[in-house]
Amino acid sequence: MDTALGLRERKKAATRQALHEAAVRLAMELGLDRLTVEAIADAATVSRRTFSNYFTSKEEALLYGDRSRVEELLGRVRARPRSERPWAALTAAAHDGSPDQLAPDPEWVARARFIRSHDVLLAQQVATFASLERELVAELLSRMPEAQRSPTRARLMAACYLASLRVAVQEWLDRSAATPLATVLDEVLAEAGAGFA
Repeated sequence: MDTALGLRERKKAATRQALHEAAVRLAMELGLDRLTVEAIADAATVSRRTFSNYFTSKEEALLYGDRSRVEELLGRVRARPRSERPWAALTAAAHDGSPDQLAPDPEWVARARFIRSHDVLLAQQVATFASLERELVAELLSRMPEAQRSPTRARLMAACYLASLRVAVQEWLDRSAATPLATVLDEVLAEAGAGFA
């Protein structure tokens, strides 16, 4: 029974990933305006109804990779030593998963630039980050010393952190990727974290 459930979950994950990859590929080829749910479903060789079982829109399918990365980031924060102060744990978790090379995968860079060029995708990206903010707030509260434990402070820290990650990528792209992303991330997180140290 457990093996069957594991297989079913793996098949679902593979279908979701296939739909995401098809959405990204087609968006880059056709542009966002010409991208349709039907085209994504066809490219992933599934029905329109199957698409709807996984995503509510083409934008959600396109940004699924961002959601996955934020979920992985949350896992890395949870895995940090409990003795670390909240902002230190957030900063370390960001570095645990950031590309530390001068020129990350060109496809990733192209996708980042594509998303940045469409307001509707930027808005969806912000919504994606915000949807996981609550879980991050809970993790931060559990790490705060008793005297500093405040839901408002945890919400501010989580929101500032997630916004900082987006700003770091945007700043890095503005610099034409001439500086390593990890360096830009350091700069942005240091500036943003000054009030949370």
